[in-house]
Order: sequence, then structure tokens, then C-alpha cells
Amino acid sequence: MFLVVLFLGYAMKLFQTIKLVLGSLLMATLGACGGGGDGGDVGVSTGTLRLALTDAPSCGYDAVNITVQKVRVHQSATAGDTDSGWSEMVLAPAKRVNLLTLSNGVLEELGQIPLPTGKYTQLRLVLASNDSAQPLANSVRPTGGAEVALKTPSGQQSGVKTNISIDIAANQMADFVLDFDACKSVVSAGNSGQYLLKPVLTVVPRHISGVMGYVDASLIMANTGVSVQQAGVVIKATTPDSTGKFVLQPVAPGSYTLVLTGAGRATMVVTNVPVAADTVMALNTTNTRLTPAVSASGTVNGSATLDTLVRATQTVATGTTVEVVGRFVDSVTGNYGYVLPVDAPLVAPYVVAPGVLVFVADSAAVGKYTLYASLSGFTEKSKVLGTLGAGATLTSNFTFP
Repeated sequence: MFLVVLFLGYAMKLFQTIKLVLGSLLMATLGACGGGGDGGDVGVSTGTLRLALTDAPSCGYDAVNITVQKVRVHQSATAGDTDSGWSEMVLAPAKRVNLLTLSNGVLEELGQIPLPTGKYTQLRLVLASNDSAQPLANSVRPTGGAEVALKTPSGQQSGVKTNISIDIAANQMADFVLDFDACKSVVSAGNSGQYLLKPVLTVVPRHISGVMGYVDASLIMANTGVSVQQAGVVIKATTPDSTGKFVLQPVAPGSYTLVLTGAGRATMVVTNVPVAADTVMALNTTNTRLTPAVSASGTVNGSATLDTLVRATQTVATGTTVEVVGRFVDSVTGNYGYVLPVDAPLVAPYVVAPGVLVFVADSAAVGKYTLYASLSGFTEKSKVLGTLGAGATLTSNFTFP
């Protein structure tokens, strides 16, 4: 009997030892797996960031191609390329995208990434380099011309930087869109036939809301632009498709000014256009297409400090300011030049479709333009031009210290 009790006591101690060892191994395994499969350390809550890519009008190009390698995000707006704390969404293989296919609400999905909860304030879009293996990883094809390499400055090898404000909440998805403005981002380099990439990129929530409508068949061309603006700043822009339909999406709920521009046509402006949550609002129908009158044109040109963005705006009788065109100056010469309509802009207050928009020529704004020049790190400059007449040229130069 004594031997039996001794044996049972020994067996019980052995069982407790084995149980302790197995428990320790199990805890170590769970810790290595992220504490339940959320991809992070034990006790660290995570959410998900999903990203897609979209684009604005083309401004004289048949194709603008970029090759995206990865997207990097950080919680510090001042974090350097080699600082710790970066999270990366790596595209394998890298994705080559023709930005001009991403108009009228079309999105190119980039992917999603789990992130620790918190506010992220910096994003970098990392593009592949043009090299011997892939000389046209990033390229443009001017309208009617051949495809040529789109050069990215050496300073962008660490990624195209933009400030963001994205909150990642536990067990939730933050859904955002990278809006790449190809029109403003592609810059000519003198008479060399070369083009540089100076990316203009904004990051916006993936709203379902927006505006759709139709333009006349005569406006179905690459240099026709439709945009919604606030205080003379373009929020979202596109070009009509082959049927004349345009879709401006995603656009946050709010009140906007819709602007239609086209070569040799008067500018059309619709004021107080409402955008409601989760709704793509119809501005008009196929029977009430926007048809701006033919207009004479004049030229505004000049020079500015390199890397300056020059915008031409008009202010209509309602007090609303609209951007008619805006691009960076030539990357070699610093020159710019815009052909602008000189006839009266046509202005209509918004009415609910199928009600008809009633446009009135704003005679007080005939040929009246204001130029705005902005350069990173400096206060924006403006100049009110004299009246631009048919066939006339007005010259204005901007210099930043």
C-alpha cells in the first residue's frame, strides 16, 4: 500500500510539471502568432486601411502611366524615409496603371493593410524607377505622339509624399482613395521632348456621393474638363466619356460649384450644387445636355520661378470664383501659356433635375481673369489682369525669392 501511494504522488507531480510546460509553450505560440491572429503584438488593437487610385483630366495626353511598387504610411507627418514606425503595403508584382483610364468614378484597387490603431498623418506613394529592364515603367503618350519616359526626380525615390489625416479604429476599415491629378502632375521640359513627374496627389475618403451629368456631343474631347470646386479650388475633376456622360466621384457631401471648360467654348458655371451623403446626384439628363456657346479666345502667358503652379480664375456676378485652368510652369524654361475664352461665362443656379438649368451670360466677367501663382514654402501670389480680348495676349510674370 505504501508503494502505491508513493507511486501516485510521483505521478501527480509529473502530471503537474507536464501541464506547466505545455501551458508555457502554448502561451509562447500565441504570442508569436499575434495574440489571436490580428497581425500585431498581444494587447495591440488593429484596424485596416484600404486604398484605391483615381485620376483627373489628361490635358493633352493619350496615356499617363505610372508603376506603383508600394504605399507607406506613418503616424508622424515629419518622419524621414529611414525612421522607424513605417507600415507598408507592398504590391507584388508592382502595378502599372494608365491614370487616364481612371476617370468618371473608375477606381484601381491597390489593396489593404492591417495597422495599429491611431491617427496617420503621412503617406508616401512609391513608384518604380525607369531602368533598362523596364524603361517605360512611368511614361506619357502626348496626343498624337509616341510614348516617352516620364522622369521622376531623384528626390522622389523614397516616395511621393502627401499629408493625410486617417484614423484607424479597432476592428474597422478606413476606406480611402488616392486622387492623382495627371493634368497638373505632368510637366514638359522645354523643347527636349521630355516630361517630368511632379505629382499632385490628394487622399480622400471613398465617398459614394458625387455628381453626374451629360455634355453635348461636340464637347466629347480630351481637353474638355468638368469639375466641382469650392472657393476657386478644384475638389474633383474629370472628362466626359464617349457618350458625353461625366461622373464626379468620390465627393464629400456639401455645396459645390460645377465648372465646364472646353477649347473654344465659353465657360459654364452652375452654382450651389448640393451633394448628399451616399447619393450620386444627377445634374441633368441626356435631353438637357450642357452645351456652351462657341467663344473667341485670347492668350495669357509669362514666366515664373521653376516648380510654380499658375492658375487662371474668373469671378462671376454671384461672387463665385472658379478655376478655368491651372498647371505647373515648364520645368526648364519656367514659361507658361494658356488659351482662354474671352466671351462671357454662362452662369446658372442649380435646379433639381429634370428641371432645366437656365444659363445667363455674365457680361461683367467678359475677358476678366486673375492669376494665382503658388510655390511650396511661399505665400501664394495673385495678379488681376486687364481685359483679355479676342486674339490678344496678356503677359504676367511671377518671381519668388
